[in-house]
Amino acid sequence: YNEYKSYLRQHSTMAMHVPKSYFQHMMKDGAKHLSGMHEAVYSNLEACTELYKTLKTCYGPKGLNKMVINHLSKLFVTNDAATIIKELEVQHPAAKMVVLASQQQEAECGDGTNFVMILAGALLEKATDLLQAGLSPSEVIKGYELAGEKCLELLSNVCCHTVKDVKNKDAIVPIIKSSVASKQDGYEDFLADLIADACLTVMPVKRTFNVDSVRTCKILGAGVLSSTCLRGMVFKRNVESDITSVKDAKIAVYSCPFDIGTTETKGTVLIKNAEELKQFSLDEEKLIENTIKDLKAAGITCVVSGGKVGDMMLHFANKHNIMVVRLMSKWDLRRLCKSIQATALPAVTVPSAEEIGFCSVVELEEIGDTTVVVFRQDREENAMSTIIIRGSTDNIMDDIERAIDDGVNTVKVLTRDQRCLPGGAATEIELAKQIMSYGEQHPGIEQYAIKKFAEAFEVFPKVLAENTGLRANEVLAMMYNAHSDAVSGINAGVDLEADNAAVVDAVERQIYDLFLTKYWGIKFAVNAATTVLVVDQIIMAKQAGGPKPRKGQADPDDD
Repeated sequence: YNEYKSYLRQHSTMAMHVPKSYFQHMMKDGAKHLSGMHEAVYSNLEACTELYKTLKTCYGPKGLNKMVINHLSKLFVTNDAATIIKELEVQHPAAKMVVLASQQQEAECGDGTNFVMILAGALLEKATDLLQAGLSPSEVIKGYELAGEKCLELLSNVCCHTVKDVKNKDAIVPIIKSSVASKQDGYEDFLADLIADACLTVMPVKRTFNVDSVRTCKILGAGVLSSTCLRGMVFKRNVESDITSVKDAKIAVYSCPFDIGTTETKGTVLIKNAEELKQFSLDEEKLIENTIKDLKAAGITCVVSGGKVGDMMLHFANKHNIMVVRLMSKWDLRRLCKSIQATALPAVTVPSAEEIGFCSVVELEEIGDTTVVVFRQDREENAMSTIIIRGSTDNIMDDIERAIDDGVNTVKVLTRDQRCLPGGAATEIELAKQIMSYGEQHPGIEQYAIKKFAEAFEVFPKVLAENTGLRANEVLAMMYNAHSDAVSGINAGVDLEADNAAVVDAVERQIYDLFLTKYWGIKFAVNAATTVLVVDQIIMAKQAGGPKPRKGQADPDDD
């Protein structure tokens, strides 16, 4: 019995010792190494698929909102995929690749981020089936790349509409409306009109359209339909001086405080009697008054300062009827200079004729219970326009701002390429149909991947139908049936206004998608999917010690 006990003790200690693999011997302690189909490939596909399933309910005009609370405890209630993935801070390395593709789409087109996330997720979900059926990742990648190239070739044949004149309001409003409807269903008519006005005001004749030229100013109160568009700029500030309104203003802009300069070294003044004390203050007053008189002589009626305003300066500015406005943000100061065509001076000197800015009206207004300074321009072509957003809560105004941002980006893309595709998932089903027939004609094992690529596009009408409350399979069958007619059925999209499953002619209903947005979206989604599939090992080094990097620093551009 004693021999048996000693035998057990000896073998149990041997069993507890798990030898390290050669790879772990090579790396530092704490490093993680995942390899093989189940540990690396399938876990990557699963992570990306989960992310896409989270975001697909936000797609389309009837998409549902997500409530996201970020690391700074700020609440976001939105269905904008770009905002959601930005605030979620995705950590999984494979899912991060899809997020990066989505962010690249945001940078390129300013819209279509959810399209990239859903398409990449659907492609990876279909890839799981192919890998389980016995195909190798390289065969799936080859099939996806062939299908992706064919897809981009076919896209130009699906175009249904071209905008003849980008400066014509009636021509661009339907395209803006389609973009805004996916974010703010119900307000799209009003907002599209507002965005078109703001964009056409600042659209240059020769240069390309700059998105930064359309600003927004959020003022709490009233409702969304009380929002207005204004030529010029609006700042949520009060004026420093007693003068609150100036017409045909000549403006001097200073990036420094509006005060007399102090010496770099400390100076000691010895004053022996009261007369010398009086004289000392008088000299300072004369210096300031002469500066203000020189500004007045140059025709300046308004001063904008990027720093504090001295009391003595303000006193003499009031005396000589010069309006004084203080702007805290250097970005606001730069935009104002662009709007009024002024040059920001680094010291309080009299500006030359080229450095002076001009504005039709500078005045203090009250919108709701918020005091704002308005720089309004009456000329036809302006450098800046501002959309004043009204709303009952901050969350509503933030969401309206995101919708406006998408609308303005739509105009920017439209100035680069005027071609449009039919909306309502009509383009996706047409591509699915044509790629499926291309897959059937293709020899070799890649045809299975090409067919699955075509099936991935079916997710879009399904998601639109599910989010609207329609039966997805019924809608899909009706779409394929309509698209079987190669001439009249090419524009058939999902009818989201109908009570039951139905299709509608997207061109008749003026539901358009931009060609460039769809082109880059497909390109980025395919690249992201193939990049994830090509990974067969995940090697993670041990996290570095020490203090964590600072997070959540405020954006200087935010109000």
